[in-house]
Amino acid sequence: MAWLRLSCLLFPTLVVSVAANMAPVFSENMTIVSLPEDLPVGAEAFWLVARDQDQDTLTYGISGQYAYFFTVTPTTGEVKLASPLDYERLYFFSINISVSDRHNNPVQKEMQVIVEDRNDNAPVFLNTDFSTNISETLPVGSLVFSVVAEDPDTGYAGAVVYSIQEVIPSTGDNQHLFRILPNGSIILNGSLSYNNKSAFYQLKLVACDSGGMYNNSMITQCSSPVFLSIYVVDQPDLDPQFVREFYSASVAEDVPQGTSVLKVEAVDGDKGINDLVIYSISNSTRPGLFDIGSDGVIMVSGSLDREQLLEEDEEVKVQVTATERHHNIYGQEAKVSIWVTLRVTDVNDHKPEFYNCSLPACTFTPQDAQVNFTGYVDEHASTRIPIENLTMVVYDPDKGSNGTFLLSMRGPDAEAFSVSPERAAGSVDVQVLVRAPTLVDYEKRTVMLVQVLATDSASGNSSTALVTIHIRDINDQRPTFPHSLYNLSVLENSPDGTVVTDSIHAFDPDTGEGGRITYSLLPGNGADIFGVDPESGTVTVTNSKLLDREKQAVYDLTLQATDGGNLSASTTLHITLLDVNDHPPVVSGSYNIFVQEEQGNVFVPIQAHDSDQPDTNNSHLHFSLLPGPYSHNFSVDPDEGILRNLGPLDREAIEPSLGGRIVLTVLVADCGVPVLSTEVNITITVEDINDNLPIFNQSIYSFSVKERDPGELVGVLKAWDADQTEANNRISFSLSGSGANNFVLRGVVLEAGWAEGHIWLPSDVSLDYETQASFNLTASAENPDPQGREATAEVLVTVEDVNDERPTLDPASLRGIRVAENGSQHGQVAQVVAHDVDTMAQLEVQLVNVVCTKVGVNVGSLCHGWFSVLANGSVFISQSEAIDYETCDLVTLVVRACDLTTDLHFQAYSDNGSLSITIEDTNDNAPYFLPDNKTFVIIPELVVPNQQVASVQAKDNDSGDNGGILFSIVQVDFIAKDGTTTPFQGFFRVSTSLEANVFIGNIELVTNLDSTLQGTYQVTVQAQDRPSVDPAQEAHITLNLFTVDQSYRVRLQFSRNKEEVGANIKEITAALVQATRTTIYVVSIQDIQSTARARGRSYLDAYFVFSNGSALTLDELSVMIRNDQDSLMWLLQLGLVVLGSQESQESDLPKLLSSVIIGLGVALLLVIMIMTVALVCTRKSYHRKLRAMKAAKEARRTAAGVMPSASAIPGTNMYTTERANPMLNLPTKDLNFESQSSSSDLDHMSLNSLDDNSVDLEKDKQDIKKEPLHSPMELDTEPLSVILSGRKMDTDGQQKGLSFTNAGLDTTDL
Repeated sequence: MAWLRLSCLLFPTLVVSVAANMAPVFSENMTIVSLPEDLPVGAEAFWLVARDQDQDTLTYGISGQYAYFFTVTPTTGEVKLASPLDYERLYFFSINISVSDRHNNPVQKEMQVIVEDRNDNAPVFLNTDFSTNISETLPVGSLVFSVVAEDPDTGYAGAVVYSIQEVIPSTGDNQHLFRILPNGSIILNGSLSYNNKSAFYQLKLVACDSGGMYNNSMITQCSSPVFLSIYVVDQPDLDPQFVREFYSASVAEDVPQGTSVLKVEAVDGDKGINDLVIYSISNSTRPGLFDIGSDGVIMVSGSLDREQLLEEDEEVKVQVTATERHHNIYGQEAKVSIWVTLRVTDVNDHKPEFYNCSLPACTFTPQDAQVNFTGYVDEHASTRIPIENLTMVVYDPDKGSNGTFLLSMRGPDAEAFSVSPERAAGSVDVQVLVRAPTLVDYEKRTVMLVQVLATDSASGNSSTALVTIHIRDINDQRPTFPHSLYNLSVLENSPDGTVVTDSIHAFDPDTGEGGRITYSLLPGNGADIFGVDPESGTVTVTNSKLLDREKQAVYDLTLQATDGGNLSASTTLHITLLDVNDHPPVVSGSYNIFVQEEQGNVFVPIQAHDSDQPDTNNSHLHFSLLPGPYSHNFSVDPDEGILRNLGPLDREAIEPSLGGRIVLTVLVADCGVPVLSTEVNITITVEDINDNLPIFNQSIYSFSVKERDPGELVGVLKAWDADQTEANNRISFSLSGSGANNFVLRGVVLEAGWAEGHIWLPSDVSLDYETQASFNLTASAENPDPQGREATAEVLVTVEDVNDERPTLDPASLRGIRVAENGSQHGQVAQVVAHDVDTMAQLEVQLVNVVCTKVGVNVGSLCHGWFSVLANGSVFISQSEAIDYETCDLVTLVVRACDLTTDLHFQAYSDNGSLSITIEDTNDNAPYFLPDNKTFVIIPELVVPNQQVASVQAKDNDSGDNGGILFSIVQVDFIAKDGTTTPFQGFFRVSTSLEANVFIGNIELVTNLDSTLQGTYQVTVQAQDRPSVDPAQEAHITLNLFTVDQSYRVRLQFSRNKEEVGANIKEITAALVQATRTTIYVVSIQDIQSTARARGRSYLDAYFVFSNGSALTLDELSVMIRNDQDSLMWLLQLGLVVLGSQESQESDLPKLLSSVIIGLGVALLLVIMIMTVALVCTRKSYHRKLRAMKAAKEARRTAAGVMPSASAIPGTNMYTTERANPMLNLPTKDLNFESQSSSSDLDHMSLNSLDDNSVDLEKDKQDIKKEPLHSPMELDTEPLSVILSGRKMDTDGQQKGLSFTNAGLDTTDL
């Protein structure tokens, strides 16, 4: 108001001065300004300068679209930067500057603002997939991959320079394997090899700019490193390799063609291709004998003959070539060859033959075989003296036992000679020895003939040679050996000088020089290996170098003893070489392989061989893996020696200090005694791949920062990558989400795969609570994963504010929910959300009350404890199993929100809110049958189709469809009285109805039942609910329906008609139930239509059935009614007169017909008898009347009311001595009729004629009070009546009504 008054006072003055005041003018340089983009917010940008001639106070201002970049001091014109500049976003813009002197209109002018570029941006790689595949044959200098990085800065600050900082694996050769050009092209700088070098490389690439000014200093900005994954693709540039370095096998010479001998195996040297290998025989020392199949199995293809292979040491060598199916990269066949040794073993296919030569200078050809030989011997030569000049050799080309043969003598002079040796193998010099010196007599025969028979010891085949012996006339004794054959043995590794035997000696009976024996070994197989002492006869090893069991195992030598007269004898030495395990296994090559974790497989064939004899324990190799830290991950084939991994290898499971290297030790041992073994180390390098994502140590980070507080640390994120190499576990962080440009995230690399991300507020950025109170950001942690996967965490940044507002509950979070009962749901079911505009608010949701209702009615605290509300508003089910729809169907949680940090002067609580939880019914209750002690009885003659015979009742505590029940009949069995069970289907059905929340299953009969069957129907009824979602539940019950056949039907006759009986049926059944304790099934009530005499007027047919299904028979019913007198009297009053069965009643009709026929005959007879009796009675009538007159006279004398004391005779007026008339029960006195009544038989007949009369006492009591009735036709008065009626009256004038009228005692005719 003060300014208003002042304006009014000054207004006239201002009006006067308008014409003279001048507007201010901006300086000429106020047209353009240049500002660096790294100018800090709040720093001085420039000054607005204007001149006013009037020296008025000037007020400066800035307006326009981009005015928000600056703040101006109105009084001074100083302009400061209010919002950061960014050359890359806006490098040129215009603003409107104004100046006012408060006298004139403001002066405005457009100013151009130029933003100068600064090196404030680091290069950024544009590629998204940093991975590539290259061929291992890629030439040196070829392009591998191209990367592009952009720097939005200009000049040198935007010129990108690329570099390779690291190559993984980090071996010396790999560091210069690749180079990068200035344009980002990565060039191969060395050769690759999939099999001999690594199959996977990672290049750590960095892009830096060329430097530029930033914050008044020269800096160079570099990008975050990226890792380029290079996968080397294997090419077919290597030949295949055989699994083993040496193959050998043995095969018998007589095997048929097609027999498998040996399998060779070769694998593609290019592990990444593993091409199919085709086998062929490219060369052979004996072509045509063997062939090879596609599976590498060598088979016999020709006829084998070991004896033809003696010069080749009984072996055939074949060259097997393994060729890959596809050509290599050079268009050539990829193949490899190996020589395979096939040893042909002997079979007995030759017989021994004779040759005229001396070993070893013999040629054993078929044409050189001889059958005739000549020799000389002195007469009477000593026993075992050989025939001289006899050069006989026996040769069997077979080997071993097959080449062993027996020598024997035949012929006319065979008794005089013997052959030596008698047993030999292979080839041997044969001597014919003198056996019987006495038979060698020159004087008797100068020439003697013998046959030497050589017989194969195995096959029995033989050859014969004829020896002509010329006898010389000499007389001498020869040395002799005790045995003709000695079996000896020696180890194959025996050194020179080893004694084979020193116990073989020859004996010569001669003395002197003629008895001196010298020993020698005759030339033959083994003579160059063994030697004999000439004097002692000791046999020793002389050339141990030639001892080799693998070449020859048996030697047969001839030991000769010669005396001084040059007479000799010989014996055979059979020497067997014993094999020893003298060669340890030899492992070929070294083993150092690389394999990628998870994907790579280890397949390492270990090459080893043993020089001992094949096919023996000494040369059989066994491979085993020695225990080690990682040996459990591998296995080695004990026979083939192939090392494999048992499962995927994990680099992270290996001790990091080992660098992924696993050293396994394989023991290669033979099976000889002693066991010789060799150890070989196999180094497996498991190469790391990027198979682990970074992991944040928290899934949600919550930070707070005060508003308008720039440059502050908001929070620290921490993540970890399990990969072991830096290339794979290096983590880079990034932020995304609305408002992420307000924060800076800087990564810090820690040790062992850990990294931290520091979230900062830039120094030129401050937050405004009123603009945005919180930021929901997503932090990403990623490493150079080829698949581009990353880990994320939620970052909640809250801007702090003064806490002065009440919290509020989100109405949407209070919308009603539904929860299923009986443990169907667990955990959180709702989230009550509270809001508070204050950023520092610490909200807590509190549970104020719990309201439990069932169908709108409060049920108290039954549902308390079912749910709980946490402080964060999470509504959890606390007692899931206790939630019961049948108890409470609506739970209302009354909640409120509380701000724990609200200032004391303000309200901390929100208004109460209600969360309605509707309890949904689940099918958690199975139907159950209500107990019912009813017994169901089927009476076949009573039940008809569609009639109900039984019923069940069931309930289900669930509601709706879950509580609905449908009955069905599962099974019906009929159990006869003898125990047999018969299934019945289709006889019953069940219908379902609902009454008062109880489901009733009415079991109805479908068809008529067989009334002859006696037993029980067992009906199994199923009650199943009908839920819409949950599985149905069911219950079963078995009903016994007892059958009662017609034999138990009982008929009761009543003296009343059927209408009366039907009206009294309740009382009748009640009396019968009281007497029998049974259930009564009434069949029918009918009138008796028979005209025959019957005691009843109607009958009732019924069955009396107990609760166990048994029924009463007629006799049992009769006994039970008689035993209950109350029930009997009750039934008599209701008119029961006769008990009888239906059969008895139904059988009356045929009996009645028979009776009628018989009765007609009897009636005829009675007519005759009546006529006869009538004549007699007429005669006696007169006498009876006279006696009646006497009775009348006596009656007159009798005083009225005075009766005689004697009893009356029934049917007359004569009384008995008991003084009582059984009809009138009146006292009387003796009428003295006894004598008369007994005087005649006719009188007895007369008395008995009144026996059938019956008197109704009740009626008579009434009749005696009335006047006697007389027929109107009667003319005369009956005399006795008159007399009786005339008796005197009583003193009181009244006549006693103690008389009766008997028409049978008519005395009128008197």
